[in-house]
Amino acid sequence: MAVTYTIQGRLDGLNTFIYANRTNPYKGARCKKNNQKICKAYIPQWLKKKHIKFPVILEIKWYEKNKRRDPDNVFSAIKYILDSLVETGVFPNDGQKQVEGIVNWIKVDAKNPRIEITIYEDGDKY
Repeated sequence: MAVTYTIQGRLDGLNTFIYANRTNPYKGARCKKNNQKICKAYIPQWLKKKHIKFPVILEIKWYEKNKRRDPDNVFSAIKYILDSLVETGVFPNDGQKQVEGIVNWIKVDAKNPRIEITIYEDGDKY
């Protein structure tokens, strides 16, 4: 059965992460840690207790406040999302045995930027 949850706001893109790493490796690590902290805060408690059948397909809808960021810059935040799912115990790992595919969509919602993540379990129709 597919499950969906939402992260409010935006996560840092690849350009921000690269700039942080070039400035100082500790700043880059802090950037990753802060983004994962945001992701973990929005993972619902019920999802942490759910037994998920792997492999899964993730469908991620990125609602940006405008069209300024390039898709590859936005999509790089997948790293924060997957690592937070592993750290909270929702996923045992984020390798190819667990994640079969990721589908991304970018839409614009200036008043309510957010990220909607749907997890399609093994056997679910995507």
